[in-house]
Amino acid sequence: MSNTTPSGPPMAASPLTVAVLEIDEYASGLGWDQPARLFALVDTAKLRSQEPGIAAQLGLDNDGPAATGLTPVEQDEIPDSTPLDEFLATIAWPDSVAGCAMTVERLMLPPSAEASVPEGMDDVQLAAWVAKHPERQEVRMTVAVLRSGKRESALRLREKDSPNDVLTGADLVPGLAEALAATFEA
Repeated sequence: MSNTTPSGPPMAASPLTVAVLEIDEYASGLGWDQPARLFALVDTAKLRSQEPGIAAQLGLDNDGPAATGLTPVEQDEIPDSTPLDEFLATIAWPDSVAGCAMTVERLMLPPSAEASVPEGMDDVQLAAWVAKHPERQEVRMTVAVLRSGKRESALRLREKDSPNDVLTGADLVPGLAEALAATFEA
């Protein structure tokens, strides 16, 4: 079943799911082999009332369906030289940010491959082993969290790169969700 309507916006149960699918679609438009991207999630209604000029630039100055919910705002590029967990540990959001999201591409293996992972490898060796594994899959993960603790994720496989084949769920990438949630702890 498709997660989009013929006329546009994703069919989703919550504003957070809509935001995750919007970010996933944006990342999809950029193609594969992209760096990780970080987004602030702001309350669209508050953005419209507090920053009408910015809302107008983003096309949010009318009362259509895009005028409510959450608006993703892409942040500056993440430095390539810093591991994601270290980078995220440096982030602190202002109170006006309701949540945050990140897209990241990774290689993954099916659960059946876990038994064949050689023991004693460090992270670099393990990454090289996974990259050569015949069952590896390239995946783009989009994970979002709100200050309230609510989470949502979208997974898109490179071999099934279609909006109709995006898997969503709150706990698909728990480690990244935890790291994003920690950016709101002061």
